[in-house]
Amino acid sequence: MMRSLLPAGAALCAIAVLAACSTDAPRPSSPARPVFYQSLASPSASVDAAMAAEMISAYRGNKGLLPLTVDPGLVARAQAAADSMARADRPASGEALSKQLAMKGLNSPGVNLSAGYHTLAEAFSGWRDSPAHNRVMLSPQATRLGIATAYAPGSKYKVYWALIVAGPS
Repeated sequence: MMRSLLPAGAALCAIAVLAACSTDAPRPSSPARPVFYQSLASPSASVDAAMAAEMISAYRGNKGLLPLTVDPGLVARAQAAADSMARADRPASGEALSKQLAMKGLNSPGVNLSAGYHTLAEAFSGWRDSPAHNRVMLSPQATRLGIATAYAPGSKYKVYWALIVAGPS
């Protein structure tokens, strides 16, 4: 008699489990998109400098280099460079800006200027894959950074980027 009850009991348990799965309870909302994947191709968007510093510092740490801190003065200079490129609707020379900053007394400046990346993740990957841009991110003298974007809606690039790294002040 026990044998005939076992399959029936198992079937009842399976039905109960399936019934519990089909409740009308609200499902949890999906997690927010990570900041480094959020599009910056809009007038109200701006790059999260702290997130950029974390991302670049983690990359530097994997290479045995010290982390970078966000420097508000460098952020302001990066913003000016990004805004200038957006107004001109063309990327500028990072080398020329780096020389200008050195002449103004900035310790070991390095500059990445670029356009067309819509997310921080895209910009970071593009810079990492470019030997010249990668050298800036991995500058052994760097301790600080400033990063900024500027949106140009009529441009084929849409988003202009400026990253400035420098040694101690």
